[in-house]
Amino acid sequence: MKIAVGADHAGFALKQRLVEKLRSEGHDVTDLGTNSTESTDYPDYAEAVSRRVIDGSADKGLLVCSSGVGMSIAANKMKGIRAALGTVPDEVMYTRKHNDANVLSIGANYTTPENAESMVATFLNTEFEGGRHARRLEKITKLEQQG
Repeated sequence: MKIAVGADHAGFALKQRLVEKLRSEGHDVTDLGTNSTESTDYPDYAEAVSRRVIDGSADKGLLVCSSGVGMSIAANKMKGIRAALGTVPDEVMYTRKHNDANVLSIGANYTTPENAESMVATFLNTEFEGGRHARRLEKITKLEQQG
């Protein structure tokens, strides 16, 4: 799977670990930075990852910042992005099954590396159920188009 990944300074270390794990599993990972713990602005990385998902050069996006909230808010400003904040694998499963989330945001300050790896695996391996959920997504898309 093609995955675009981005993090700010607070998410740098966890992002590095997740990138290594994803690559070891054979995923095609585009690491869009940041590349250090020097202070950066999370919206820049949310935009970069979201653009890859929107244009199809990535199947899914992964964002990491201190809480995960800022990244998810910024990514959701992009038309076509359904970013979800993940806190536990079960929750992440439903973001895929019911909401067809295409970007996962993780809070490095509140997530162990093991839990992050589990959430990412769940995110990548859970399919959208469609059915009644597709109808709801159509309504969300309509809201997005109306502004």
